[in-house]
Amino acid sequence: MRRSIERRHAAGVALVATSLGMAAFVLVCIVINSVLLGRLDSQVDTRLNQQLSVVKRVANSAGDSGTALNGLSKDQDRDDVPIYLWRVGHDGVAHALEIGSPRLPTTAWSLGARTETVGQSTFRFTAVHFRNGWLVAGESLAEVARVGSSLFDVEIAAGAVLLVLMYLAAFFVGVRAMAPVALTRRRQAEFTSDASHELRTPLSVIEAEVDLALSRPRDAESYRGALRRVGNEGHRLHRIVEDLLWLARSDEARLVAGPSATCDLVEVAGAAVSRFEPLASRNGVSLEFVGSPVAATVQADAESIDRLVGVLVDNACKFAGPGGQVRVSVEVIAHRRVLTVEDSGPGIPIHERDVVFDRFHRTDSSTAGTGLGLAIADAIMTSTHAHRTVSESSLGGALFEVSWRFVS
Repeated sequence: MRRSIERRHAAGVALVATSLGMAAFVLVCIVINSVLLGRLDSQVDTRLNQQLSVVKRVANSAGDSGTALNGLSKDQDRDDVPIYLWRVGHDGVAHALEIGSPRLPTTAWSLGARTETVGQSTFRFTAVHFRNGWLVAGESLAEVARVGSSLFDVEIAAGAVLLVLMYLAAFFVGVRAMAPVALTRRRQAEFTSDASHELRTPLSVIEAEVDLALSRPRDAESYRGALRRVGNEGHRLHRIVEDLLWLARSDEARLVAGPSATCDLVEVAGAAVSRFEPLASRNGVSLEFVGSPVAATVQADAESIDRLVGVLVDNACKFAGPGGQVRVSVEVIAHRRVLTVEDSGPGIPIHERDVVFDRFHRTDSSTAGTGLGLAIADAIMTSTHAHRTVSESSLGGALFEVSWRFVS
């Protein structure tokens, strides 16, 4: 249903784009036709003027208008489109200078070119003064009309093909353009649904604990137990809200660091691991850090990298469990700086490795957490142009490897 709506929107956009494109095409065709046909008319006028100039010069030098003109008209080379000549006397009577010339229309002649209809044909005429009358040259515009008709046919065919291609191209672009919007809407709907579910759970627990505590008189210890449970759910609710706000800000700003924002991956990762050592020790988890002997500079701000390492280490400690082992290492390998976090927990099934970074996704529903930690890590990795892989650790659990290109 949603895809059908998206396609209808794309079809509407394609229709508008095609209409605008065809309007532009028609305008271009009108301009081209006007320029081309105008140029052909100008060429006809040039030929007529040249012919009249030659005839008039020869006739004047011969001194006899009739014989000279008749002889010239018969011997003159003709193009594929013949030029006809007439001599118009002072009385307005026209005399054709060769057999087969169409009858010249009776009109008042003047200098310059004009277009007249002779019989079923359209002619272009040019007249010049000659003795007490006029010399008139004419050429049929049938060839010009044929060129214009052929051009129109080509434009119609090209327009039809262009119409289809423009619509298909605009529809394809519209579908492609709508895809990110549709994906964003779909993810937003999923995110809203998941967020409402995650927020509803602690709120329901708080409401139930309060209703149960107030249902009948209880001793102080019972009230303290209820308040502790309410407090725990309040803390969980607080963590969820903080993570949601952080993700909302990251979606808007994409955490784009300035070109000068760099940090030492060894230093930041070491500090983050040190911060987790008391928690790991209390939970019986062996936490180890192996740093590179040389600085590993990455183009990212220290706060984002600290949060990324914190998320990965916290996740590893949870799944390693009591008696488990977590190892964090930073290496410089050729032109890349590599952060590796691995644990001895149950690992991540292959079919879940592609979705483990989705918001609210949990590989183990019994494990505490908001389900947003790895989504936050993914947002940081995306914003810092890091490459990540999820695989199996030599410790037996999951291995997260994040790498950045060298920054000088």
